[in-house]
Amino acid sequence: MSIAICVENLVKQYKDVTAVDNISFTVNKGHCFGLLGPNGAGKTTTIEIMEGIIAPSSGQVLYQGREVDASISQQIGIQFQHTALQYFLTVKETLNLFSSFYQHTLEQESLIELCDLGDFLNRDNRLLSGGQRQRLLLALALINDPEIIFLDEPTTGLDPHARRNFWQLIKNIKARNKTIILTTHYMDEAEQLCDDIVIMDQGKIIESGTPTQLLSKHFNEVFIYLPKEQVPAELSAEHSWQKHGERIEITTANVEQTLALLMKKNVSLDGLHVKSANLDDLFLHLTGHALRGEA
Repeated sequence: MSIAICVENLVKQYKDVTAVDNISFTVNKGHCFGLLGPNGAGKTTTIEIMEGIIAPSSGQVLYQGREVDASISQQIGIQFQHTALQYFLTVKETLNLFSSFYQHTLEQESLIELCDLGDFLNRDNRLLSGGQRQRLLLALALINDPEIIFLDEPTTGLDPHARRNFWQLIKNIKARNKTIILTTHYMDEAEQLCDDIVIMDQGKIIESGTPTQLLSKHFNEVFIYLPKEQVPAELSAEHSWQKHGERIEITTANVEQTLALLMKKNVSLDGLHVKSANLDDLFLHLTGHALRGEA
């Protein structure tokens, strides 16, 4: 597996604050790489250094062995979390405008098809829905046919249907052997899209690996949920089961044994829900708080 990006001993210091504290990681070519962390974790600063927007205090970022310089802007694509689009321009006019900024661009018809823009090409930017706007912004990030694409929380504010449609677009881009750097506050999004993830907190990397590896490393148990009124308080206390809102959470390594115990105690299994650990649980386990709650 060839390495697309190598981050080496990166540090960014702002007076008394160390925003990025000596972190290192690699991003494999053709992978979707997730950089996760709460607000203030240092991930935005890390991304901006990787994009060449700000300089590190020390350390370096290498693209296929070459250090970042001014030419990197022609070689990467960025979908910022907040991008102002020119009023009174249509989607097609916006594509033409941004094409003029680059020496090399992707053939426009391919871009329109890849990002599914065909139904609203002649619509004014002001009249786009949230999902349509994000698809246009994705197209603008791809317009120079970059090998590496940075997506900064691209589905924030989208409804569930639009989010899933956007996920498919990202999968289609990855299928073209593009390397994607994704920041997101949605753990289901990271679990769906990312081959590898790095979790940051307080400027440091606290865990890294594939989602499957990390879940296997930190969890060998599953969660059973039941409505709290169905579980006697003394039984919960005896087994240290936790109350979460209107439900009782039972953590167990043996589902059959636990269900047998509940039936033996004549506990109704109506509303039973069994769930394996996911990245939300991992983040809570590692940091003590939910990522989405910090968003």
